[in-house]
Amino acid sequence: MLTKEQFLEPLARYRTDEVVITTMGVVRPWSEHSDSDLDFASADSAMGHAADLALGVAMAQPYRKVICLNGDGSMLMSLGTLVTIVESGVENLLLFVVVNHSYEITGNQPIPGAGSVDFCAMAKAAGFRRRYDIQDAEDYQGRLEEILAADGPVFVSVRVAPGEEGPISRSDGESARYLRTSLADWSRKFRQALSP
Repeated sequence: MLTKEQFLEPLARYRTDEVVITTMGVVRPWSEHSDSDLDFASADSAMGHAADLALGVAMAQPYRKVICLNGDGSMLMSLGTLVTIVESGVENLLLFVVVNHSYEITGNQPIPGAGSVDFCAMAKAAGFRRRYDIQDAEDYQGRLEEILAADGPVFVSVRVAPGEEGPISRSDGESARYLRTSLADWSRKFRQALSP
């Protein structure tokens, strides 16, 4: 099992101009490593749809890699998205599912099937040819460059220890720049960053 730091720090170090869409328990921790206009926090409007949003961005921006840091609970809410991603034919989408077995920002309630759901098997059944099941930091460090370089869509299930992130507030009290403004305002900034 990885800590959030072990998961996010190497990813941020390798990141160049990729879009990174975060959700739930990694929204604040990601902002400790990145302050890009190409970061988007999908945590306060349509729970379970970060992967859908990432797919839309990947389709609209086919020459830019899109990384989605999705939660396991969020993924369970929209499993059909796995099939839609494969059917779309996108090659620039990298979907991480952060497996911590809980709905962290709503109080750490256990997700359905916590500990027994096999997300990589679901991704395989949906048609993902490139799948990774990461259980520890050493495996992650050894495979991250390969994961990031692979043609997509790529699916990565990564086992991460749950934390204590609470609900986001979209206020000046948030440390993350992309959380100190309204979703509408950040969406405009994000859209401008995506424009040629």
